[in-house]
Amino acid sequence: MRRPKIAVTLGDPRGIGPEVAVRALRGPPAPEADFVLIGPAGLEETRGLELISIGHWSAADGAEEAGHLSAKAIETAVSLAGGGEVDAIVTAPISKSALAAAGYAWPGHTEMLRDLTGVPETALCLAAEKTALGSPLRVVLVTGHMALRLVPDAYTAERLSLMARLTHDDLRRWWGLERPRLAVCSLNPHASDDGLFGDEEERVCEPAITGLRREGIDVDGPFPADTVFLRAMRGAADAVLAPYHDVGMAVIKTAAFGSAVNVTLGLPFPRTSPDHGTAFDIAGRGSADPSSMRAALEAAIRFARRALTSPEKSSRLADV
Repeated sequence: MRRPKIAVTLGDPRGIGPEVAVRALRGPPAPEADFVLIGPAGLEETRGLELISIGHWSAADGAEEAGHLSAKAIETAVSLAGGGEVDAIVTAPISKSALAAAGYAWPGHTEMLRDLTGVPETALCLAAEKTALGSPLRVVLVTGHMALRLVPDAYTAERLSLMARLTHDDLRRWWGLERPRLAVCSLNPHASDDGLFGDEEERVCEPAITGLRREGIDVDGPFPADTVFLRAMRGAADAVLAPYHDVGMAVIKTAAFGSAVNVTLGLPFPRTSPDHGTAFDIAGRGSADPSSMRAALEAAIRFARRALTSPEKSSRLADV
C-alpha cells in the first residue's frame, strides 16, 4: 500500500495554525505520510515546505482577508480530496468571525465541508483515543453551533436519529468498529426524572432509540449528562451523542485537552483538526503546543490507510 497523502490547511494566518501545523509535521516523530500545505504565501513558518499558495498574507491584512484565505484553503483541500489527489485533509483552526467578515455564512468547518462536498449532513465528533480511565471517549454533537435557547426546538427525534446513523457508519468506516455502541446523553437534568424536568427524553430520545434499534444500531439511553461520559470512559460505549455543544465539549476538553481530535462525520473522505482554536493571544510567540495537531495528523493517517484499503473508497469520492 502506498503512503497516504494528506492536505493540511493552515487556518487563520493570524493564529497559531501555521505554527502548530509545521511543528507537528517536523516532529519528532515524523508522521508516516506525504503532506502538502495549503495556505497563503508570506508566512515565515512555511518557508522551505511544499505549499499550495492560495494568495498572499501580510501583517497589515485584517480579519476579512484572513477569513477569505481560510475559506479558500478549505475549498482547495476539498477539491483535491474530491479529485483523489489527497486521501484526507487536516485543518488548522479558523476564526468564525473572520469567515463572517469575509462574507461567508458558515458558522464553522463542519457546515462548510457539508456544503462543499454536497453530502446531506455532517456531524462534529471530538475523539480522544485514550483517557485517564483507559477507554476512548468520542463525543458527537446532535445540534451544532447555535444559541442555547434554540436547542430544544432543534433537538428532534429525526435529528438524533440522523446523527446516530452518521456516528454508527463512520465508527465502522474510519475506526473499524464492527458493532459500535452508542449512548444517548439526556437534554434535561437527571434525564428529566420521569418528566419532572422536561419531556424531551420521552418525546425525542425514546422514539429515536426504538427506531434505531429496529435498524440494527446498538444504542442505549437516554442517560443523565452527569454520568454518561463516565460510562463511556469506563468502556461501556464507543461514542456519546450529546444534545448540544457545551455539554459535550466541556467534558471531553476537560478529560483530554491537547490529545482530542475533531473529526467530521459524514464526509466521503477523512477530515480531522486539533481540539483548540486560533489562540490569537499567543500567536507568533513560538509557544503553542502542537500535540493536538500531531494527534489530528496521526488520526488522518490512520483513517486514510483504511480508506485506501476500502472497496467503498472510489464510489464515495465519486459523489463529491
